[in-house]
Amino acid sequence: MMQKQKGFSLIELLIVVAIILIIAAIAIPNLLSARRAANESSAAASLRTIDTAEVTYQTSYPTTGYGSLAALGGAAPCVPAIAHACIIDNQLALGVKSGYNITVAAQGAAPATGFFAAAAPISASTGIKGFCSTEDNVVRFITPYAATTYANCATAYTPIGQ
Repeated sequence: MMQKQKGFSLIELLIVVAIILIIAAIAIPNLLSARRAANESSAAASLRTIDTAEVTYQTSYPTTGYGSLAALGGAAPCVPAIAHACIIDNQLALGVKSGYNITVAAQGAAPATGFFAAAAPISASTGIKGFCSTEDNVVRFITPYAATTYANCATAYTPIGQ
């Protein structure tokens, strides 16, 4: 008489593992793509926040004009002043958020009459789009990322939503 076998055979187990690996191979690129899209959305939102903060800073400190990234932020507990206005959170003021390096530079001598904000991906796995914004408060992007300046942000980059 044959005894009834308990458990799985090695072949059955290998087939299940192979199926799981095939499903993972299909899902991982989509997961990375979703993560990259989330980082890009966060970078665009960060520039929108900076645009609003720059207008607030320029209104609050008219003799200074627009400010740098450090001037917009401030570590907690924060007391508003020209050097650290406490308008944006310190995470954003440090210049690295969601896989992007974020830079802000005031344009011109005090009072600065313009500013330039840019978000550059740290690597291709964190994002492929570059973002920029100026005092017109329009966030623009380019794919793939290319370094930009204040002068060509409005001409080389496409406004979001177009």
